[in-house]
Amino acid sequence: QVQLVESGGGLVQAGGSLRLSCAGSGRTFSNYAMGWFRQAPGKEREFVAAISWSGRRTYYEDSANGRFTISRDNAKNTLYLEMNSLKPEDTAAYYCATDTQEYRGPSTMVQPGLKKNWGQGTPVTVSS
Repeated sequence: QVQLVESGGGLVQAGGSLRLSCAGSGRTFSNYAMGWFRQAPGKEREFVAAISWSGRRTYYEDSANGRFTISRDNAKNTLYLEMNSLKPEDTAAYYCATDTQEYRGPSTMVQPGLKKNWGQGTPVTVSS
């Protein structure tokens, strides 16, 4: 059974930084694209960033580009999201997800209706 566990969320002031982690178990995660999504209160879940199975290709939502960096350590089955220059509008629950088909690129993670495995989320609050 696939399991994803996010950590690293918390309260930070605007302009600050956080590093989120997502530890995976239950299969060989190095074969699958992965991504980060977020959901603010009262809003739909939205894409933030994705990374290919190899880690060589990344894909970002516009507001994250230049501030956030997605990376992965396949030896540790762990996905990361380094978030800098945080803004109050970044406040949300952050979720990691994996593709369910092997060896696809990061852009597949934003395809509507794409089947994914999800973690339980970690909250991020950015105060102004």
